[in-house]
Amino acid sequence: MMRRTILLCCLLFGLAFLGQAQNKNPQRFNVEEFRAKQKDYLTEKAGLTHEEAKVFFPVYFELQDKKAKIHEETWRKSDECERKEMTDHEYEEILKELANSRIACDKLDLEYIEQFKKIIPPKKIYLIQRAEIQFHRHMLKIMHGPQGRHPDKERAKRHR
Repeated sequence: MMRRTILLCCLLFGLAFLGQAQNKNPQRFNVEEFRAKQKDYLTEKAGLTHEEAKVFFPVYFELQDKKAKIHEETWRKSDECERKEMTDHEYEEILKELANSRIACDKLDLEYIEQFKKIIPPKKIYLIQRAEIQFHRHMLKIMHGPQGRHPDKERAKRHR
């Protein structure tokens, strides 16, 4: 459950960041490019065949779109709350909505796992889920750029 929450946060952060980057500089990065890289990465890490990937990824991205829509609505409401004074009761309602959006996404995950099992074996589904976390970490490192890297770690990498 915790891993899914972390993965979901990374995914949403990545998509939000990409959306901002796309608006500011359309040639820098876009969602289609992100998804193409994600598809290549997950395909390699899970060992999907060309035919498996061809059938799997339209369903996979459908799931991602549904989850993004759920979170987009919840975060939009949450952003509105930051612009006004709120009561404890209103904060409780927002917290419930945030929790319910995670539950809705978890239910979607369970529903789509059943669909995925019709396309690829459970082991590959598991490998994809693990690779998703790795991919988002990898992309965050790339987006963060050299400024965020620890100098000692960079120096150690150069001397290997």
